[in-house]
Amino acid sequence: MPRQDMPAARPRSITPPFPEPLPIRRLEQTVINRIAAGEIIHRPASALKELIENSLDAGSTSIRVTIKDGGMKLLSIQDNGCGIRKTDLPILAERFTTSKLSTFADLSRLTTYGFRGEALASISYVAQLSVVSKTKAETCAWKAVYSDGVLTAPKAGATSEPKPCAGNDGTTITVENLFYNTPTRLSALRGSSEEYARILDVVTKYAIHNPHVSFTCRKAGSLSPDVSTPSASTTAQAIRLLYGQTIAKDLMNASISSSTQSSSTPDSDDDNEDSSSWSAEAHFTSPHYQGKKTVMLLFINHRLVDSTRIQKALESIYAGILPKGAAPFIYLSLHIDPRSVDVNVHPTKREVHFLNEEAIIEQISDAMQKKLVEQNQSRSFEYQTLLTGGVAEQHDKGKSKERAKPEQPEKEGGTSSLSRDDSSSSTSTAPAQAKKTLSQHKVRTSMQDRTLDSMFPIVNPTQPAHNGAGTSNTPTDEPILQPLRVREIKESQCYLTSVRNLRQEVQRGKHSQLSEILEKHTFVGIVDIHRCLSLIQHSTKLYLVNHGALAEELFYQLGLRQFGNFSRLKLEPQPPLRKLVALAVDVEPGIERSSMTRPQIVDHIVDTIVSRREMLQEYFSLCISDEGTVQTIPMLLRDYIPNLDKLPLFLMRLGPQVAWTSEKECFETFLRELAFFYVSEPLLPASAEATGGEEKGEEKAMRWQIQHMLFPTMARYLVPPKSLLDRDVVQVANLPDLYRVFERC
Repeated sequence: MPRQDMPAARPRSITPPFPEPLPIRRLEQTVINRIAAGEIIHRPASALKELIENSLDAGSTSIRVTIKDGGMKLLSIQDNGCGIRKTDLPILAERFTTSKLSTFADLSRLTTYGFRGEALASISYVAQLSVVSKTKAETCAWKAVYSDGVLTAPKAGATSEPKPCAGNDGTTITVENLFYNTPTRLSALRGSSEEYARILDVVTKYAIHNPHVSFTCRKAGSLSPDVSTPSASTTAQAIRLLYGQTIAKDLMNASISSSTQSSSTPDSDDDNEDSSSWSAEAHFTSPHYQGKKTVMLLFINHRLVDSTRIQKALESIYAGILPKGAAPFIYLSLHIDPRSVDVNVHPTKREVHFLNEEAIIEQISDAMQKKLVEQNQSRSFEYQTLLTGGVAEQHDKGKSKERAKPEQPEKEGGTSSLSRDDSSSSTSTAPAQAKKTLSQHKVRTSMQDRTLDSMFPIVNPTQPAHNGAGTSNTPTDEPILQPLRVREIKESQCYLTSVRNLRQEVQRGKHSQLSEILEKHTFVGIVDIHRCLSLIQHSTKLYLVNHGALAEELFYQLGLRQFGNFSRLKLEPQPPLRKLVALAVDVEPGIERSSMTRPQIVDHIVDTIVSRREMLQEYFSLCISDEGTVQTIPMLLRDYIPNLDKLPLFLMRLGPQVAWTSEKECFETFLRELAFFYVSEPLLPASAEATGGEEKGEEKAMRWQIQHMLFPTMARYLVPPKSLLDRDVVQVANLPDLYRVFERC
C-alpha cells in the first residue's frame, strides 16, 4: 500500500500555566505601625505640627521649641499647659488613644486640634521619644521613654515605669534620631537647613494664629532664638514682628460672617441658620505691596490646612490689581460650625471639607475685593525727597499750601496711578509741595550737630595752645568743632604669600550691613571710657559699640595694610628692653605657678626678641639697638599716640603669644599683639579719676583721639567681620519705635 503522509502535529502552546494564588498573611504589628507612621510623620516639620497642636489643646500660653540638625537629631517642645497624669503615661503613645473623643458622634462637634490618637504613636515608631510632664496637682514631674508605642527602659537594667523627676507645670516632649529605623525616608529628606526652614515656617504660622501664646524657636546651643513672640499680642502685631514692616505697613483687615447673607433670606429655617453659621477674619496686603510669591495662611476652626480652591479664589482678586509677577500676603481664619465640617478626611488633618464651600468662598472674596478696590482708588506712592533723608525746602508762607485736585474723573477700565490728593494735570499753576518727612524718620547728617561731649569744652589735648610769648600752656577751653581730616593710608606692595592670604581673609570676612553702619555713622558720644563703650547713629537707629574691640580690629587691619612699610615712632630717651620686660613680668599674675623663675622668664623673652630683631626691624619697624634699647616702634596711624604705659606689656607678650615658628601665624599673632597695644584704654581704675589733673588731662586726650581719629578712620578703612555683631555692636534704639512707645504713654 502506498504510504500516506501523517498529519502535521500542532505546535505546543507557549502560554505559562496560570499562577498559583499567594497566601494572604496578616502583617506584623511593627510593619503596620511603621506604615501608619509614614502617613502622619513625613518630615520633622510635620512631627512638630502635631506636637504644637497638642500643646495648644493643653491650654499652653508659652511654647518653646529647640531644634538640632533640622530636627533629625533633636526636636524638643516645652509648654506650660495642663500636663499629663501619671496614670495616663503607660498608654500615651499607643495608637488610637486620645482624650478628645469617646464616641463617633463626637466628631461632629469637634473643636480641638488632635483627635485621632496617632501623633505620639507614629513618632515613637520612627524615633526615640521621651516625655516629661507635670500637672498642677502633682508634687513632681514624671519622665517616660517610649519605643514602638509602649513604655521602655531608658537604659539597660532599669524598669520601664515612669520615673519621678524635677520639672515645671506642663509637658516637655523630646524626639531624637527621627527616622533612624527607616533609612529610605531619612535619605529622602532635604538638608538640615531646609528642614529647619520648614520648621520655622510652621512655628511662624501658628504664632500668628495664636498671638496670645508666646512662641520661641531656636537651634540647640544658640543663644538667640530665630522666632520669638510675646504673649497677649494681636494678629497684626504678630504679622509685623514675624513678617516684617514691609508687609505690616500695607496690611488691611476684614471681618466677614454669614449674618450678611442670612439677612437677605429671612425665611430660612432657624436650625438651618445655626448649622450654616460661619465667620472669618482676614488680614491681607493692599495693592501697594508686591511680593514675589503668594504667602497664604489658612486656618479653618483654628486648624492649619491647605486648600487650593480657596487660594486660587483669593489670588484671582489681585489679578486685576497687582502687576504681572506680583503676589500678595493673605491670612484667613475661618470659623465654621463643627457640624458642617468633616475634619477626618486626611491623616495629617491638612485638608478639611465643609458644607456650602463655594458660597462661603465667594462671600469672603467679595468682601476682600471691595476693600481692595476702595484702597486702589486712592492709591499713593512713597518717594524720597532727598537722598540724605532730609526735607525739601518749604514754599513761602504767602503761597497756598493746599494741593491742587484733579477735576477730571478717571478713565473707564483704567487703574488709578496717583492719589486723589495729588495733581496729575501738567497745566496746573499751583507749585507741587514736597512730601513731608515725619519727625521719627528724619536722619541727622550734619557733623555740626551736638554730641554728648560737645556740651563740655574740649580741645585737642595732643596739640597744646600757645600764648603770645610763644610758651606752651595747658589746653584752653575753646571747643574744636571740625574733626581732623583722615590721612590716606596706602597699601604696601607685598609679595609674601602669607601676608596676601591674611589680607584675603579679611576681605572674605566682611559683613556688608555692619560695613554700611560704620561707613555712614554719626558719632554721638562716649558712654563709658573705662569699659570702652560709645554710641553711634546710623539712619534712625542708635548703636552701642565697644570701640575697644573695633579699634583692635582696625589696627590689626592697618598693620596688614602697611606691612613692611611702617612709619616709625622714635622713643627718646631709648628705654632698655630688659627693664621694660622685667617691669611687666613683675606685675604679671600667675608667674608663681611657672617652673621658671622671674629672671629666667625675662631672659627667655629678651633672647627671643633680640634674636629676631632684624626681622622685626625690616617688616615692622621695631628697632632694637645692639645695646638692647628700644629705638623705634611702628606707627599705625599718624597723629595717633598709643598709651606708652602699655609698652612693657606689649614687649613681654611678644615672647609667649607670638607663634615664631610659622610664617603666617607669626605675622598674624604679632599684628594682633600690636593692635592690642594700640587700643586706647585707661590702665587706671575708675576711682583714680579724681586723683589729680594729670589723670583728667590724659583722659581728655584719650577721648579726643577716640572721637576725632579712631571713628573717622574706622569709617574709611575698617572691614568689619561678622564676629563683631555677637557682642560688640548692639542696637539700643530705633527712632520710629521710640515714637510708637511715646504715643502709648
